[in-house]
Amino acid sequence: MRLATVEAKGKERLCLYSGQKLTDLNRGYALYAQKVGKLTPLERQLNMLQFLELGEQAITAARKVAEFLEDILSDTEVSNPLAKEIIFSSQEVKFYPPVPRPPKILCLAGNYVEHITESGWKQIRREQTTPWVFMKPPTTTLIGHKEQILLPKVWRDIDWEVELAVVIGRSGKYISKEQAEHHIAGYTVFNDISARELELKKGRESREWDPFFDWFHGKCMDTFAPCGPCIVLKEQIEDVQNLCIRLKVNGEIKQDSNTANMLFPISEVVEFISQIMTLETGDIIATGTPSGTGAPRGEFLKSGDVIEAEIENIGTLINPVGEET
Repeated sequence: MRLATVEAKGKERLCLYSGQKLTDLNRGYALYAQKVGKLTPLERQLNMLQFLELGEQAITAARKVAEFLEDILSDTEVSNPLAKEIIFSSQEVKFYPPVPRPPKILCLAGNYVEHITESGWKQIRREQTTPWVFMKPPTTTLIGHKEQILLPKVWRDIDWEVELAVVIGRSGKYISKEQAEHHIAGYTVFNDISARELELKKGRESREWDPFFDWFHGKCMDTFAPCGPCIVLKEQIEDVQNLCIRLKVNGEIKQDSNTANMLFPISEVVEFISQIMTLETGDIIATGTPSGTGAPRGEFLKSGDVIEAEIENIGTLINPVGEET
């Protein structure tokens, strides 16, 4: 089952997502309750975060609603008034990030050896290090599928980074890697947009640490966290550590790898972060990018570019690029 958050007919909607079709889960449930009977976890209007908080109960109920709607509604029945109120095509909606208001966005740096080496850093063994985590502000960086990435006025050399993102379904702290899967709701596609060079003040005197990449300024600009188009529930992914991951700019493949190449697998990432802070329902963890970023080749984003970030069995996140006004 895939879940998405969209705006359709002026209203935010939690939807079941299948191909090019989106089905309003809350409206579908109301119809189910009227004809079949109530399903306790879905008795109130839910957004994505509320749905995730209800956990397996909500997922089981949603499956029943989906099966019910499949029986009574059809794409071919265009005159069916129920279909017009419940089903929308992907072309007529605005996609929000799957979790529009996540508590936290946590990101990993250097989690693919190939990206570490292309960035000019020496190779390291996982036994000698730990995951390197930074954060992005969720209220200003996060944007959805087909929303525009804005090139900020004070930055140059804006880069792309396709990443597999984990969506936390159950809160917890000190989670063991063996228990990590029980705290994961599903997965989505993330693009960690990064600014490689800062120009906040001309003539500013250089400091000794300036050559080191600025993880705050370089990662936290508005629109620098595209995410979506949907969440794929974890049970639909047979092996999350064996998924093709790629990114195209204007149709040209820039990144092409596999999640098997992660330095730290997802279970260990969840374990490590949960030692530092409580992971909350709806948190997004972007798990690092493979090689193929623009900086090593001196290639950067420009206004008019279109980025396609794709992960096998999850989907393709598309974002155009424009200038900040």
